Amino acid sequence: MKYDIVIIGAGPAGLSFARSLGDTALKVLVVERSSLETLRQPPEDGREIALTHLSIDMMKNSGAWQQLADQDVSPICAAKVLDGDSSYTLNFDNTEANLDALGYLVPNDKIRKAYYEVVEPIDNVELLTEVSVEDVGSTADSAWVVLSNGDRVECDLLVSADSRFSETRRKMGVPASMKDFSRTAIVCRMEHSLPHNQTAFECFHYGRTLAILPMTGNLSSIVVTVSSAEAESIFNMGEEAFAADIEQRLQGQLGSMKLYGRRHLYPLVAVHANKFVSRRFAVIGDAAVGMHPVTAHGFNLGLRSQETLTKEIKKALEQGREIGSFSVLEKYQSTHMRVTKPLYMGTNLVVGLFTNDNFAAKIARKATLRIANNFAPLKQIITRKLTEKRIDIPFFLPGLK
Repeated sequence: MKYDIVIIGAGPAGLSFARSLGDTALKVLVVERSSLETLRQPPEDGREIALTHLSIDMMKNSGAWQQLADQDVSPICAAKVLDGDSSYTLNFDNTEANLDALGYLVPNDKIRKAYYEVVEPIDNVELLTEVSVEDVGSTADSAWVVLSNGDRVECDLLVSADSRFSETRRKMGVPASMKDFSRTAIVCRMEHSLPHNQTAFECFHYGRTLAILPMTGNLSSIVVTVSSAEAESIFNMGEEAFAADIEQRLQGQLGSMKLYGRRHLYPLVAVHANKFVSRRFAVIGDAAVGMHPVTAHGFNLGLRSQETLTKEIKKALEQGREIGSFSVLEKYQSTHMRVTKPLYMGTNLVVGLFTNDNFAAKIARKATLRIANNFAPLKQIITRKLTEKRIDIPFFLPGLK
């Protein structure tokens, strides 16, 4: 069995990559351990994705955005960052940024479903479900995969999109740096009696972080981040006690609160592959970079990774070069590394500062918010990087594109 490209993982990164290759003559295989029914109707997992303008453009170009229902898309028009018990806020506003919205919130399961729907009818893409990868490898001429059904598949290029804890990445000898924050996110949806006015809140309370993301109507996504030692006890609180705790921490800004659906637990571990390619092999999505969710860039970087790799593959096809050659993969790696490494390091610094509760850190946290709020050029740079409306603005490192 021979393909041009084999993609391991049918999450949004893997499926968006397959969709991006749909207008080529390449023969593509997507291998996924989940069932076909799960791809068609992904279960609700509590995760709401904050999409930047760049990601929305990519979704529109693929046709996936058009598959979303209106009620599944909620604009984020403003964002407020609070520290401790202080009422002072760092504010971001869509009118200041001259945008209809800073970004848009969409449930993860709806995005997954939308990408399946645009990939399923593509003639040159084959989906192989309920199959896992037993072994992988490569030679100078091709890569190969041994599947749990006993098949051995060869390809010109093997691409891993199988999560931040990618087994394929490890087996292909690509090392990764991991940052275990020893913290866990408790994610759920809550109804409230007062409107959120399409405003997101990031509350860095001492000992825990509370994020409020506006959904359709009087519904919000709630993300409570605590030390992993406390997570189970908070997760297992009675529904009324849990709602009362969130209501109190928001000082009644959203009125009375009520749990809407299930709660979900997600341990927080950030991952950055030390390189994104090896011989006839590349990593995209979370297999390349798995971010802490505080800056909401993880999913967006995943879409960007497949877009960058697709561009290099299409250039190679136009020029008659091998799609799995080192020169093609190295260009993808260098481009994506310049984008991700500063964001990854910067995000981890932000998390380190705003989850440190010693006296010096508290002073630094308050000073950081005030500087960012009152120094217009810095605030503009942060806004543009968070929204990705313009991607030619330097951030963290001079010259970053």
